[in-house]
Amino acid sequence: MDLRLQGSHVLVTGASRGIGKACVRAFLDEGATVSALARTQQTLEAMAAQMQAGDRLRVFCADLQDAAQAQEAVRRIEAQGGPIQVLVNCAGAARRTPFAQLQPADWHAAMQAKFYSYMHVLTPVVQRMAERGAGAVVNVVGAGGKRANPVHLAGGAANAALMLAGTGLAAAYAPSGVRINTINPGQVRTERLQAQRDAQAAAGGPPLVEPPLGRPAEPEEIAALAVFLASPRASYISGAVIAMDGVALPTVV
Repeated sequence: MDLRLQGSHVLVTGASRGIGKACVRAFLDEGATVSALARTQQTLEAMAAQMQAGDRLRVFCADLQDAAQAQEAVRRIEAQGGPIQVLVNCAGAARRTPFAQLQPADWHAAMQAKFYSYMHVLTPVVQRMAERGAGAVVNVVGAGGKRANPVHLAGGAANAALMLAGTGLAAAYAPSGVRINTINPGQVRTERLQAQRDAQAAAGGPPLVEPPLGRPAEPEEIAALAVFLASPRASYISGAVIAMDGVALPTVV
């Protein structure tokens, strides 16, 4: 199926590894031009070398927890690559902390690491998309926002806030031609997965068991859905929150 993304300008945050890196590859495979944004220049350059995409891939370094850096990054990205037509947010992860040890600073840090890292870049991009009358956003969030985990409460709260913000903004910006959707992965086979399992065990939480589908998701599987949701083929899908957790949490809401 031709997803009609040839020549589109896509911004991927958290692009240097894991799901973000898989999204970069998937959009390049569809013929898009990608601006890859992450915090560390070295990992960005290593990712770009692997992609071998020439001038269809540009890399940009910024800490998205800083609103000013995020806004400046968006300005530079559009100055060099033209209007951003698709935004895929994959940046940020909150540290797991046992509930009895949570302090106000931990809740604040979790919101900074995930919620604000997304919103600091989403806000200026969506406003620009609305002015142009078109655009698509995919927020890769996480199943922790739907299921309360006693060692991931702060991160789960940030994820839940992102789901609400994404769905609310989808309704608000629909008349302006901007679509916003959310993907909630469960366990994904990235370098972060074992760290999550170790942190869960160290914090005394329940073990992360295999989902009913029998394995973690591959990053490329998450990226495949992100590419579809960002494409004109999904032109009537907006405000959706889609679970990709291997049926770990079988619910109808």
